[in-house]
Amino acid sequence: MVYIALLRGINVGGNNKIDMKLLKQTFEQVGMKDVLTYINTGNIIFSYNGLSKTELSRLLEEAIHNDFGLQIKVVVRSIDDVREIINVIPDTWKNDKDMKSDVMFLWDEIDDESALGNLVIKPNIDKVKYAPGAILWSVDKKNLTKSGMSRIVGSKIYKQVTVRNVNTVRKIYELMQAQTNS
Repeated sequence: MVYIALLRGINVGGNNKIDMKLLKQTFEQVGMKDVLTYINTGNIIFSYNGLSKTELSRLLEEAIHNDFGLQIKVVVRSIDDVREIINVIPDTWKNDKDMKSDVMFLWDEIDDESALGNLVIKPNIDKVKYAPGAILWSVDKKNLTKSGMSRIVGSKIYKQVTVRNVNTVRKIYELMQAQTNS
């Protein structure tokens, strides 16, 4: 099975620096196959059979702690999980000069549509959707300062997500598909 490991808070603002080549080696040393990193913010595609996503998360968090001395949360999603998310993202959502569109991958403990109730959503400004494993958000950049969702940083729920823009998520899915087909 092909998976993506999404690491929270690495190589951001000079904190929790991890070299992707070394991180790839860490994954390989604990048995992950076909390991591929995508951009420097902790997106690792790999193949593995035999453990649940929860068990994989624990194994990878432990390996990262052992090799780098960092307590990093790892969210693991299968290619099927990512496909479900991709299918919910409207084709018109982009991350460009006019629009900001993000995927907030949820920790398993809060992965439920009820998580939307913990957010400040301004209906005329924020476009927000739930997909199993994620909350999807889009806003016109001209309205970003008016967005309720832009205030998520520092909130309780923010500590239980890892965020990627939709362009990154689409590319991750493309790379996962290519790995499945190889």
